[in-house]
Amino acid sequence: MIVAVDTGGTKTLITSFNKSGEAGDLIRFATPKNYTEYIEKIKFELAHNYGHKTVDVIIIAIAGTVEKNLVKWSPSLKWENKNIIEDLHGILNSAKIVIENDAKIAGIAAARQLRPVPKSLFYVTIGTGIGTAMIVDGKIDKGLNQSEGGHMLIEYDGVVKQWEEFASGRAIYETFGKFARDIKDEKTWYQIAKRISRGLLVSIPLLQPEIISIGGGIGTYLDKFIKPLNEILKSNLPNHIDLPLIVKTDNPEEAVIYGCYYYAVDLLSN
Repeated sequence: MIVAVDTGGTKTLITSFNKSGEAGDLIRFATPKNYTEYIEKIKFELAHNYGHKTVDVIIIAIAGTVEKNLVKWSPSLKWENKNIIEDLHGILNSAKIVIENDAKIAGIAAARQLRPVPKSLFYVTIGTGIGTAMIVDGKIDKGLNQSEGGHMLIEYDGVVKQWEEFASGRAIYETFGKFARDIKDEKTWYQIAKRISRGLLVSIPLLQPEIISIGGGIGTYLDKFIKPLNEILKSNLPNHIDLPLIVKTDNPEEAVIYGCYYYAVDLLSN
């Protein structure tokens, strides 16, 4: 059995997968901001739900920078240098524990759920913050594993800012006073498309992916802004650089969970 843990900036999702890839019941709770409380909550949920079962691997995806199995920094949770693997040692007996950045994990699902699996896919999740991943042949590009697109420095309104400071779901709410689900007018969606385009105009010439997949809470509403987004990108990209196909991630708010499954399958097959 595979257990997947999606630790987001606001909520945590946990589920299991059997050998056929069928998901079990979904456990959902608000992510504790206090790290010690988070560890205790994860221990409880894992032991309570899977303690009596044989678990091969636990994949923990986290909104933050992961390096050598250490959470170096999680901006949304304000965690720094946390060793989740060590702090969960011994949970579920001999189950192997692996952690990885949530956007990288979700990018795997975004690519693997397409047919055919694209040669290269740039995944962008737009939610509390912005996360990115470059996926090649359905796997994380190891050369870009530490890249953080949401923290790209871009001049916006005459000030150098991180992309997610003005284009994330949080920034959109702070600017327009509404959640994405409540935005109805085309003018606001055009303004949102402009904000999102700024990061893509930097990324596309650099990476030149075959497909761009947009997920997260804002990605759910891609149909609301895909037309102006394509128009803005086409009018600004150099003529010799093709505009990639932009698609909505399947099950955008659960992509991390499914990515954990694919990641675990690859791990167990090696």
